[in-house]
Amino acid sequence: MRPRHLVMMSLGSAIGAGLFVGSGVGIAAAGPAVLLAYLISGAVILAVMRMLAEMVAADPNPGAFSYYAGKAMGQPAAFALGWLWWIEFCLVVAAEATAAAQYLNGIFPSVAPWVFALIAMVAFTASNLVHVGNFGELEFWFALIKVGFVVGFLILGAAFLLGLTSGTSPGLHNIVDVPFMPKGVSGVAGALLVVIFAFGGIELMAVAAAETADPQRSVAKAVRTILWRILLFYMGAVTVMLLVLPWDSPEIEQAPFVAVLNAAGFPALAAAIAVVIIIALLSSLNANLYGASRMIFSLAERGMAPAALHRTNSRGVPVSSVLATSVFGFVAVALNYFWGDAVLKALLNIVGSTLIVTWLAIIVSHLVLRRRAEREGTDLPLKMWGFPYLSWLTLAALLGIVVLGFTVPEVAAQLSATFLLTAALFVVGWLLDRRRISSAT
Repeated sequence: MRPRHLVMMSLGSAIGAGLFVGSGVGIAAAGPAVLLAYLISGAVILAVMRMLAEMVAADPNPGAFSYYAGKAMGQPAAFALGWLWWIEFCLVVAAEATAAAQYLNGIFPSVAPWVFALIAMVAFTASNLVHVGNFGELEFWFALIKVGFVVGFLILGAAFLLGLTSGTSPGLHNIVDVPFMPKGVSGVAGALLVVIFAFGGIELMAVAAAETADPQRSVAKAVRTILWRILLFYMGAVTVMLLVLPWDSPEIEQAPFVAVLNAAGFPALAAAIAVVIIIALLSSLNANLYGASRMIFSLAERGMAPAALHRTNSRGVPVSSVLATSVFGFVAVALNYFWGDAVLKALLNIVGSTLIVTWLAIIVSHLVLRRRAEREGTDLPLKMWGFPYLSWLTLAALLGIVVLGFTVPEVAAQLSATFLLTAALFVVGWLLDRRRISSAT
């Protein structure tokens, strides 16, 4: 893939349901202070991605954070993190196919959702079986559509607020004339939990970097451009929402983009938002299927998954890994046929807080590997800012978010399930590592 593919894939993976739906939930939780939650979350993600980029630039590998965890903390950690991420992202692929199918069924009610889910899984499994350059090009245009919509939304929102459209602009009234923290610190805390999860998927950049022409240059460019763009899109869009409508408007929580476009006098564009959401879901499905297949491929390469999953065809595509990853999605198609709407709810309940475990592992791996590189005098092409102080501060902030999460019953259940699954996988990885060592001796 080319650098632009990597940049747009990472950008597109972070612009999805978290922005189109989750932004409204965050506003409802904290009011205007949701911007503070975005700043905190953005700072944490910026630091985590810089740490990850340092490791990727020094040693690109499709196993990414699992591979670095193995170098820093041993093979059981690599096994646990790799399998956890693969399992969760297989479920995410299934959830995205199901969600896209439901949206399409809303537009074409005569076609059953399971048919759309089947078409999506067949199409995107096929796209992942072609040359990675073709895949990257497809994902580039998918992401560009999403980015173009958000940019258009920002322009139209600004035009409305400046009085350049037919509607009546509220000016700054909806922010200036209300308390900044209408629900206090607890509201900001609640929004923080919503916002932090919206950034999930951005770590896909590290998995894809190994298949770019120049990993060091590609990763450096991606990190420099992706994060500020995401913050601009997220915070810009949320600021427009807060200015156009009162923060406690029911329409904002339910469908923020639709509400703003209707208020600004663009009902036709508001009606098209369903199409954009479908594109966003299909784009994420495509990218996550790619990322998960490369993770299981890397695990097989390192002897932590069946060897058959490490085979590639003449184009360098790990066909068996792609097919194994898509299995969950095709199972979801069958479940959709029998149980319909209940499938998506079940999948969303199963998908846990994998990204929290992933980010914690990235920070710990970086702390260990950076110290090791300094002791050995290894030259690093890309370095984390303010090491080690900013790294430790980021770790403390992320642990604080975890503690905060345990105060919310639904989040606490997901965190607990994810941590237990991680621990179980670590034990399995440890037992397999012991057996490998015993066999070698």
